[in-house]
Amino acid sequence: MLSQRLKAAKVASAQQFIAVAHNGSPYVSAYPWSSSGFGTKFADPITTPGGIGRDVAFSPTGAAVAVSHTTSPFISAYPWSVSGFGTKFANPTTLPTGDSRGVSFSPAGDAIAVAHLVSPFITAYPWSGSGFGTKFANPATTPTATGYGIAFSPAGNAIAVASEAFPFISAYPWSGSGFGTKFADPATPPSNIGFAVAFNPAGNAIAVAGASPFVSAYPWSGSGFGTRFANPATAPTGIGRGVAFSPAGDAIAVSHETAPYISAYPWSGSGFGTKFANPATTPTNTGSGVAFSPAGDAIAVAHTTSPFVSAYPWSGSGFGTKFADPITTPGGTGIGIAFI
Repeated sequence: MLSQRLKAAKVASAQQFIAVAHNGSPYVSAYPWSSSGFGTKFADPITTPGGIGRDVAFSPTGAAVAVSHTTSPFISAYPWSVSGFGTKFANPTTLPTGDSRGVSFSPAGDAIAVAHLVSPFITAYPWSGSGFGTKFANPATTPTATGYGIAFSPAGNAIAVASEAFPFISAYPWSGSGFGTKFADPATPPSNIGFAVAFNPAGNAIAVAGASPFVSAYPWSGSGFGTRFANPATAPTGIGRGVAFSPAGDAIAVSHETAPYISAYPWSGSGFGTKFANPATTPTNTGSGVAFSPAGDAIAVAHTTSPFVSAYPWSGSGFGTKFADPITTPGGTGIGIAFI
């Protein structure tokens, strides 16, 4: 916990950024971020993603940003700096096999993984300052259907995919060689489709957003899934589309269908606490992606109607008064979101 707070303090003093993947051209929009909220939108990348942006992720050092999208090459990555997007990296030699949904960099920044529509449903590559390396071998046991959300564990020794068909979540050991033998499925899997997955910062819990009860969480260890935590006493009100833990690991948020479109809870070793009060000004429609700022003092939601992204101060008391919308909003329905 102390290390997380020190990390947050360090990040708070540095320049921060926020990016949104969305369904209208240029398919990704990025902004400076500060305690005042959104800054002036960065210029669009010269070569934009090839279709609807489904998810976006910054590399751990902030030197690159990647967007998963609906048309070939299904993944686009760019150098990132205080000036914004650089010249697009060359596409990977072996592309993902279809419409890409989730994207994630490993904590060491030496790998990037994509969840997608067509078998093997997950594709991973080495990553370096030069961009994509040669595709890792597919896992021996692939997810059973479309991969939606994807996440590496904080230690970088596991990777998980939320998916469309039973068991709705698949997890694998991860190493420099790629995928290991799939972990046993949780004893009590999510009840239906999984849309998003996240590990907590301590790496001892994993959560999946999806169908009722709209969020499911489990202890996590080197052996894989533990016994599922009790559902929150007040569940989200609709299908979970995004899930995120705060950097300090003391809160969890779920973006979802049905008002208020975002629900947040205290988080501890016992699981979910009593739901925080809804924000006074909620997002305007279905919440898709959700993310906390690196300093843990803000939370943002990508959603389906204008302004397509909403952000709030965050504290131990929950949501603060909504930040002003960006002057130039994303170009359509917000789907994925990330801070660095």
